[in-house]
Amino acid sequence: MGKYVLKEGKSGFHFNLKAANGEIIANSEVYSSEKSALAGIESVKNNAPIAPVEDQTKEGYEVEKHPKFELYKDKKGEFRFRLKAKNGEIIATGEGYVSKSGCKNGIASIKKNADSPVIREEAK
Repeated sequence: MGKYVLKEGKSGFHFNLKAANGEIIANSEVYSSEKSALAGIESVKNNAPIAPVEDQTKEGYEVEKHPKFELYKDKKGEFRFRLKAKNGEIIATGEGYVSKSGCKNGIASIKKNADSPVIREEAK
């Protein structure tokens, strides 16, 4: 099982979802309060398992309803994803992947690890 690592930074709180092997599989935005960041984690827990994948790299792709994962190519040509909540807000993003299959594996890992516990990491 993975874990959500909640951290406080200079500009607020953010979290990473880490897989069991310690790899970061998703990042959050910066939240103004710990309460808001915890709500973001709950949103990932609730939305990721049920979210379909909208593959925006396919021509004429089918637009999915929220919540959803959007799989797309960035300006560098890497495959990325973002998880959007029911209200359309981005609640988690992934790193750049060289291959589409790697990106899909990242999405599958989030779905698998969505119900992980929260660990608070103290500021250094």
